[in-house]
Amino acid sequence: QKRLRRVRGGAEAINPPQFVGLAGRPFSVNETMHATQKRAIARAAVEMCSDGEPIIINGGTTTFQMVHFLVNRRMPIFTNSFPIAEHLLKHSKNTVMLSGGTIYREQNIILSPFENDVTRNFYARRMFMGAQGLGPLGLMEGDPLLIQAEHKLIDQADEVVVLVDSSKFRQRSSLILCGLSRIATVITDEGIEDRDAKMLEAAGVALVVAPGSQPKAEESALPA
Repeated sequence: QKRLRRVRGGAEAINPPQFVGLAGRPFSVNETMHATQKRAIARAAVEMCSDGEPIIINGGTTTFQMVHFLVNRRMPIFTNSFPIAEHLLKHSKNTVMLSGGTIYREQNIILSPFENDVTRNFYARRMFMGAQGLGPLGLMEGDPLLIQAEHKLIDQADEVVVLVDSSKFRQRSSLILCGLSRIATVITDEGIEDRDAKMLEAAGVALVVAPGSQPKAEESALPA
């Protein structure tokens, strides 16, 4: 049916299956948005860490900013982010462990659909993660494979710490990653609205507002 063509030593598909990427914006696009807030949030996140304490850092543009404040630390760090691992290997003496799986280039993240990967062998005091959105039902993401991989990471940590700029409280998705009851702390910027702060308080989630994270007018106008 003309699905194959002859090549030396055998045959190959005329139209090979295409690699399917993840839903969502590329890392390179998200990295430029709300940059001031993300850096301040990341600084506050690292201030929660102690040398020798094992942590998990999930891939994302806000969590990536943590690497700049981890360079002088000595910690076991597990991540599914290629850029986070690369930066820490080059610029720090932290012990870095990567998850196994496929590298999704646009999001710069490593994901595996299999249960028997190295994730199950790492314990963390805290997991630091971002999200596509945050609301009364909890954390939201836009891709089922991403949620599956993040569930495995969440299970390995005592506490989940969420790093989101204040625009994420206005974002929604059709997929729930976890409820507010699983979140210990949310770190955000000074642009958070009172209703969102009250939502977290009512759910028993600790709120940390990162100092020096006041959104700039031009950044606030960007879509999130």
